[in-house]
Amino acid sequence: MSGRFAPKAILFDLDGTLLDTVADLAEAANAMLTELGRPALGEELLRSFLGKGVHDLIQRCLAESGEPSAAETDAAREIFRRQYLRVSGQSTRAYPGVPELLAALEARGMKMAVVTNKSAVFTLPLLERFGFSRYFGAVVCGDTLPTRKPDPAMICHACDLLGVRPEESLMIGDSSNDSLAARAANAPVLLMTYGYSEGMPVESLDCDGLLERAGQVLDRLC
Repeated sequence: MSGRFAPKAILFDLDGTLLDTVADLAEAANAMLTELGRPALGEELLRSFLGKGVHDLIQRCLAESGEPSAAETDAAREIFRRQYLRVSGQSTRAYPGVPELLAALEARGMKMAVVTNKSAVFTLPLLERFGFSRYFGAVVCGDTLPTRKPDPAMICHACDLLGVRPEESLMIGDSSNDSLAARAANAPVLLMTYGYSEGMPVESLDCDGLLERAGQVLDRLC
């Protein structure tokens, strides 16, 4: 898993890859649980719930204190949306080296996209907040298509928007959602070891290499 790549486009996951969003997600999740009369959860446990998007996060949060009814699940989604809109970006940080990586790739003329299961209403303001929007020729969010990662459709759609084939791209992510989607799209994939992998050892995931720092992406390019 030490090869190098010559992609025509690089696709980035968002949470756990470009941005560390766990503190804001945890605050919103616990505010949701409090409103529903359920006990709050620790940030480390909540971190292990991240990787498959907000819908999965909400379900796992609720299941910790008993299976919810359909009505409670619907209410939880609305509460979480309101609470996360309130706090999103407050404690979120770009991972070290990410701004420099994006600038370096832009200087090379690399086409780039974000492919995230996060809804557009949360994704787009975060990209603006950190000054990242300018780098991406496409942003494919969790509500852009009827399906989300690990379905490969999001990767294929991003590649269509950038004018490349999936096999000509390189996916950079942090979880099984990213590796499974990339494999299904026939795109190579590198995973960051610092992100969110649902509590699974990232070393156990099928990928073309592991990276400890954002800047190491450049080392893997021809």
